[in-house]
Amino acid sequence: MMKFLQNLGKSIMLPVAVLPVAAILVGIANWIIGINDDKPNVVTSFLQTAGLAVLSNMALLFAVGVSIGMARKSDGTSALAGLVSWLVVTSLLAPTSVMTLLGRGYTPSIAEEGATITEGQKLVMENGHLAIQTPDVNEAFAPGAFQNAFIGILCGIIGALCYNRFKDVKLPDALSFFSGRRSVAIVTAGVSLIVALILLFIWPLVYSGLVWFGEHIVDLGAVGTGLYGFFNRLLIPFGLHHALNSVFWFDVAGINDLNNFLSGEGTFGVTGQYMTGFFPIMMFGLPGAALAMYTTAKTTRKKIAYGILLSGAVSSFFVGVTEPLEFAFMFLAPFLFVIHAVFMGISMAICQLLPVRMGFGFSGGFVDLVLNWKNPMAENPWIIIVLGIGWFFVYFLVFRWVILKFQLKTPGREDDEPVDADDEGGVSAGFIGTAAKFIDALGGKANILELDNCATRLRMEIDDTGKVDDSALKRAGAAGTMKPGGHSVQVIYGLNVQFVKDAMEKIMSGEVDPTAVEAAVEAVDEAEAAVAEAEAEEGAAHDGSTAVLTKPAAKVITLQRPLQGYAVDLSEVPDKTFSSGMMGPGAAVVPTSGEVVAPADATVVTVFPTGHAIGLRLEDGTEVLIHVGLDTVKLKGDGFEPLVKAGDTVSAGQPILNVDLAKIQAAGFATVTPVVVMNDKSATVELT
Repeated sequence: MMKFLQNLGKSIMLPVAVLPVAAILVGIANWIIGINDDKPNVVTSFLQTAGLAVLSNMALLFAVGVSIGMARKSDGTSALAGLVSWLVVTSLLAPTSVMTLLGRGYTPSIAEEGATITEGQKLVMENGHLAIQTPDVNEAFAPGAFQNAFIGILCGIIGALCYNRFKDVKLPDALSFFSGRRSVAIVTAGVSLIVALILLFIWPLVYSGLVWFGEHIVDLGAVGTGLYGFFNRLLIPFGLHHALNSVFWFDVAGINDLNNFLSGEGTFGVTGQYMTGFFPIMMFGLPGAALAMYTTAKTTRKKIAYGILLSGAVSSFFVGVTEPLEFAFMFLAPFLFVIHAVFMGISMAICQLLPVRMGFGFSGGFVDLVLNWKNPMAENPWIIIVLGIGWFFVYFLVFRWVILKFQLKTPGREDDEPVDADDEGGVSAGFIGTAAKFIDALGGKANILELDNCATRLRMEIDDTGKVDDSALKRAGAAGTMKPGGHSVQVIYGLNVQFVKDAMEKIMSGEVDPTAVEAAVEAVDEAEAAVAEAEAEEGAAHDGSTAVLTKPAAKVITLQRPLQGYAVDLSEVPDKTFSSGMMGPGAAVVPTSGEVVAPADATVVTVFPTGHAIGLRLEDGTEVLIHVGLDTVKLKGDGFEPLVKAGDTVSAGQPILNVDLAKIQAAGFATVTPVVVMNDKSATVELT
């Protein structure tokens, strides 16, 4: 369960990263409006629209972001699944849909001057007067009540789980069009339909229960205010804090704290008591927590943690938008979030007991504090700053101690991603070392514009090809380098090129520190060399003889033709990578049939994702690559149907791949198929 929550927490980082910028845009707009006698202008409208476009759709961002982050090897299909889930759930739970599903009607009310029409409402003429017809449904289904972060995260999880489970499903031939990734969105829609029907009956009970709870803690004084603050934070992950807020901020239970404060028509010394306690925590406490998490982050991850935590702290202090920071640790370290909720409750209770009152129109940040400093209902607002400084140190010291004491996985302290033996994207230390050398030889990270790979080579777009050091690439393990023209550069490596590419991406993104890994690799290499030297000396001492190095005779490898057709010498292949022997010795087949068979008894080492190439390891350890066609990686799998997977054992003559030769030719690619030995440069290949 904890691993699931940690994965969820890391997935949420993707959508959370954009929230601080949006919040700051809204904050600047509110600031300008405040100093301009509460009059908006073109600039404020522009900034508010841009910022609210993100903040108002935060739940949708969570649906897409979580579905990407929680999916294994996501290619965008999972994001589509998360979006489909969100659309299905929110559409079915929209007011008009709920009204239809439950057989309800509309409730009319007189249209007051200045009234706005929300989703599901209609403006009609009734008895000569304008009236607003509102769907007769529970308030839990009002616009915004169910389109919250919890629903977004739930939809994202549904999309990711459906993707992980059904992305490789194979349907009967009659339905083959919907096989694999095409089935994900369809299944997601069906699952979301069931979830929406469950929420249709459960959501109103939860929402109404929270409103009832809020109404019954009003009479508890400071204790009640503290309980409100505690549950306000605790309910944020589920998006249900709005139900509780409505009791205290608006006229649900006769309090109307927010509107009374802004209008200046409340009771001095009382109005604002359900908002004041937010300011010290949002402006000072949470930034203190951010500093604690940064100082306890791993050295190799501080840079990544810095970006998330700093932007979240600025957003919380300046505008009072706390979600970027709270979502950064609430799933990674739930215990810390409970402590945060307790602190919020204490702050709310203390502020009610003290002679300090303040309110907000947006949230408890610096902008609202300054704008409302002179509000008639504001009482001793300077006390908020004094309390805030104290809360900064409380949060910093407590969070830091708890994180270190219990080794909590806050941002920057997450476990390193384990290498999955079945995951082609797994990266070992050796590949990271090679990748780091490749990046340096290619002119550095900034010089690599695009990075991709096919079965045996890296395919890149390089900003300045003059910076590419061919000799350094060879010393790092490349079999050769090609520059087809323009900014294109290809580095031939071998069957493990996918791992090198993944390692390069991790280094370029800052996820991996190559210096630390290289040091460990060098230490192991030195230790192994020392052991080998000692063993050699010991062997020489025992027999007293002198070892003589002799060059082994070239091995002849006889293979069955993997496709029907006629064999040609590898030098006749119209691709320098193969014809020059850069990839290794071999031969080629000009095929007349599209069935590819195993050329000998072997184990499948790799099946390239696009299906155009298969790597085999023969029983004697020889590694053979069968590369169907030239540049066929560009077909992205169209026309290729692998019949085996990595790890399978195959016999000579066993079909391993079906190829549509006509499609290859129609796309303008040659069908000649090189058969290359990858791990023995001295070998000779004969095809029978």
